[in-house]
Amino acid sequence: MGEQEKLELLQTHFSAWEHLSEEGKRGLVQNSYFTTCKKGETVHRGEQECKGLIFVCKGMLRAYMMSDEGKEVPLYRMNEGEWCILSASCVISNITFDVHIDAERETELLIISAPYFRRMTTHNIYVECLAYKMATDGFSEVMWAMQQMLFMSFDKRLAVFLWDESSACGSDTIKMTHEQVAKHTGSAREVVTRMLKSFAGNGIVELSRGGIKIIDKEKLRKLTE
Repeated sequence: MGEQEKLELLQTHFSAWEHLSEEGKRGLVQNSYFTTCKKGETVHRGEQECKGLIFVCKGMLRAYMMSDEGKEVPLYRMNEGEWCILSASCVISNITFDVHIDAERETELLIISAPYFRRMTTHNIYVECLAYKMATDGFSEVMWAMQQMLFMSFDKRLAVFLWDESSACGSDTIKMTHEQVAKHTGSAREVVTRMLKSFAGNGIVELSRGGIKIIDKEKLRKLTE
């Protein structure tokens, strides 16, 4: 992607664009860049870095926290057309926990550099409000993830994940290993395997090597309620 694509994307998706001066618009374009990440590549690693404000042009990102024991705690995923403020945690001082972000598949990103985005939030009230709105939306997703982890039974949590994943990929076949599903649901592979076998025994899914096929969507939907 070139400078024209960058300009058009920012005009369309950066909602504070109209409230920037001409100098601010030029600065925003000059201080942002495109990058491509391979599947599984780490985009942002906790408090060790402050990547900047990320926009997903194509693909998908996965945000998670890491426990002291090395266990991943899934938070949420960002799809095409969405911004990620947690990768610019140094801009908002109240974001203090470690967040890791990986590419779920080959992903194209537009990144606004952290120093420039920080300067924008300091000098432009509209950009500051936008940053806090993004942070609020992000934390709403985090709270939903924590609510699922703490209060939702695992069979329901797994059913919700399979339903959402099927809707996102537009297919009844989910191409994931049990280990990958475990990472997304914050569980152990053995627990996922046991529950999927239960689903299969009830005629909800059909299991194959590296894939899960939903064969009774109505039964699955009832489990999500």
